[in-house]
Amino acid sequence: MNDYKTTIGIEVHCELKTNSKMFSDSINNYGGVANVNINEVDFALPGTLPCMNEYGIELGLKAALALNCEINKKVVFDRKNYFYPDLPKGYQITQARNPIGVNGYVEIEVDGVKKKIGIHDIHIEEDTCKSTHAETKSYLDFNRNGVPLIEIVSEPDMSNEKEAMAYLEKLRELLLYTNVSDCKMEEGSMRCDVNVSVSKTDKLGTRTETKNIGSISSVGRAILAEAKRQIEELEAGREILEETRRFDEKKDCTILMRVKETGNDYRYFPEPNLPPYTLEDSFINRVKENMEVLPDVRRKTYLDAGIHPVNVEKIIANKEISDYLLGLNCNLVIASNLLLGEISAYLNKTEKKLEETKLSKEKFTVLVNKLDSKEINNQIFKEIVDTLMETEEDINKLVENQKANALSETDLTNIVEKLILENPESVEDYKQGKDRAIKYLMGQIMKETRGKADPALANQLLLQKLSEQ
Repeated sequence: MNDYKTTIGIEVHCELKTNSKMFSDSINNYGGVANVNINEVDFALPGTLPCMNEYGIELGLKAALALNCEINKKVVFDRKNYFYPDLPKGYQITQARNPIGVNGYVEIEVDGVKKKIGIHDIHIEEDTCKSTHAETKSYLDFNRNGVPLIEIVSEPDMSNEKEAMAYLEKLRELLLYTNVSDCKMEEGSMRCDVNVSVSKTDKLGTRTETKNIGSISSVGRAILAEAKRQIEELEAGREILEETRRFDEKKDCTILMRVKETGNDYRYFPEPNLPPYTLEDSFINRVKENMEVLPDVRRKTYLDAGIHPVNVEKIIANKEISDYLLGLNCNLVIASNLLLGEISAYLNKTEKKLEETKLSKEKFTVLVNKLDSKEINNQIFKEIVDTLMETEEDINKLVENQKANALSETDLTNIVEKLILENPESVEDYKQGKDRAIKYLMGQIMKETRGKADPALANQLLLQKLSEQ
């Protein structure tokens, strides 16, 4: 069983973040009332003509650039003809012969090993209707019909489920950071079809396609299940057929949907109502110049600044915080700790976004510099954080007021000495090397000072006084 090699390729469909559909002015809006965001063009009624969404082209170009593709300047759309209930026109407008991007790659890292996964092509197309099945009936929501999509087709460069999941995470990250797609798999704006084959030789085995897998973790499970099924079939002397399958989450197995027909012909031909045109160098250069800073560039910036790798990944996972942190001229370690700590806690508590608060980058930089120079401590920051986030009040005035109300070192020393005298058992535990003594006494100090004590200073004074016992 271990002699088999698994080969994996993935096709990813991502809906683009446009306001309107790819070839009509119908609204592109998820979650609205079913079958309202449609018009005559979406159904290709006689006398109607499609009109290309230029912003959809721009987003497709951004995706191709982010995935290191060669750009195909000649934009030609084709008709893919097939008849299915979710395709009201009887054909889909897509790019069959002239995908906007080819020969790209993304770099992944699994277990400390880096690897490039090839991108065969990226092409722009329109989405189909959304089908919902219930008992003996099927329902169609035409709102999704015509929504702009990119399809990203990988090379068969992945050899296990970890690489496949890392590849999808990297794709999702890049598409989110370039604002190409929201990549919400739970809403269907990112959908994955996985091709799997197994073989004992360098010659690829017969592949199967598992359609529309609902999450990245499920992609990993589906690959393991399908590879196991194929190996068992081959070991039993049976042939693997080229099939389309689906993944059953509950049973943790793939299930046959249909057997692929040999030489399936969609009768592609150029879309007659959309004349070809050429992407000008000026347009491509403008898109390049306005590209967002990509995640791997940000990672290097944060790591070079001394931010802990775990915190770097937390920052990258939160684009709002990453955007805010990028370009700050201050101690990024302190800044990242504040953003991931008290500030994130405030945002979660109030259900706000950073941009909805009063914490400008200028005010935040002043705050970080005060902490960096030891002008204030974390305890003072905790006391003023809500006011910082909610008002325009001057930060220098806030700090001075808080300092005036803060405990002096003399007052804190007196409290520490008092608590040591009142807790002889804890002092004895400390002398015997029991860590719990320090934790207990620190808790008593914070309780006595109602949380106003600077924890670092309190701990320093406590250890100093205990050493004198």
